[in-house]
Amino acid sequence: MEEAHHSQQSKDNLKSRLNRIEGQVRAINRMIEDDVYCDDVLTQIRATRSALNSVATRLLEYHMKSCILDKVNRGQQDEAMEELLVTFQKLMKD
Repeated sequence: MEEAHHSQQSKDNLKSRLNRIEGQVRAINRMIEDDVYCDDVLTQIRATRSALNSVATRLLEYHMKSCILDKVNRGQQDEAMEELLVTFQKLMKD
């Protein structure tokens, strides 16, 4: 497994977003425990899913600008393209 090389600012941004998502998931759990109206719970789930998609999009951006670009700069264009295609395939799966 290769290691990512993201800036501390990038890591902090992702961690902050993930901490908020973690709070949203805990809130959903409490909502279910408290018998909150189903539509309200589903609204919170949709918001959480959207926030997680936003993290994935941001991480993909960081990946392309650092990891993939590093491979291209080292002359590994074919490997970089294959990795990028595999990454997109992973993101597109449900």
